[in-house]
Amino acid sequence: MLNSRWLDSFVVLCETGHFTRAASLLNMTQPGVSQHLQKLEAQVRQPLISRQGKSFSLTPAGEAVLAVGRARRAEEQVLQETILRDDPAVGEVAIACSGSFAMLLYPHILSAMQSSPGLTIRVEATPQDKVLSGVLDGQFDLGIADHDPRHPRLQAEHLGQEELCLVVPEGVMTSPISFQALDNLGFIAHPDGFAYADDLFAMNFPEDFRGSDRLHIRSFVNQISQIPSPVARGIGYTLLPRSGVDSYPDKDRLRIAPLLKELSHDLWMIFRRGRSLPARVSRIATLVQSVSEGLEKK
Repeated sequence: MLNSRWLDSFVVLCETGHFTRAASLLNMTQPGVSQHLQKLEAQVRQPLISRQGKSFSLTPAGEAVLAVGRARRAEEQVLQETILRDDPAVGEVAIACSGSFAMLLYPHILSAMQSSPGLTIRVEATPQDKVLSGVLDGQFDLGIADHDPRHPRLQAEHLGQEELCLVVPEGVMTSPISFQALDNLGFIAHPDGFAYADDLFAMNFPEDFRGSDRLHIRSFVNQISQIPSPVARGIGYTLLPRSGVDSYPDKDRLRIAPLLKELSHDLWMIFRRGRSLPARVSRIATLVQSVSEGLEKK
């Protein structure tokens, strides 16, 4: 590594073309500038200037070192500008969350990017363990989790709760609804649906429900955006977080059946502990909070 102080003195010397003027700009003595030049020449093991009386010209090695010095100065200037300009409308933000929450959040993300062309936002729908590990290793700036991870390197802020919904076709009688009526419709299953059923149906149909492995499965869908589609066509029922219902384009063809005992999941925003969030990340964190508050007001 070239000594940064000697290199800076050399760049100023080249730009002024005079030892005395360079010393004045650097707030140094003329011998001090000469000493920096000699040390830099010793470091690269090449003469950097060729003297002609009181003037000088650069050797090939001097031209190469000057190019490095100017490039380093430019890089440092960009770095300084970046540090000083913590702009909420410029830079990249990466978020990890569940598929249903991603569908609800993404239209708001698009609006933010439309108003700020310098802002790049990556939203990744991923399982909960990937949310936690991704935030820990710096892959994501923010994660939306369904629990407080209580990890020493993570900070968690409670966003609120999200209702788990029993979703049925528009024309189905929803109050009261029996387990037999649901079983006749058939379950539109999905990867998280079985766990949802074990939690929600055990609370509401303790005499009839015998476990998610005994449900009448009408269809299985792996794409979160497509789970409500068969229900909207009158084919079966499903279980989804509120965000998965609200983000569905034809949600007017769906009904949320009331249940005697409701169940909600917590929502937590997580980020690395001790990190001072850049303005752009803080802006999106506020947006996430706003979207989460909208879920609780339903």
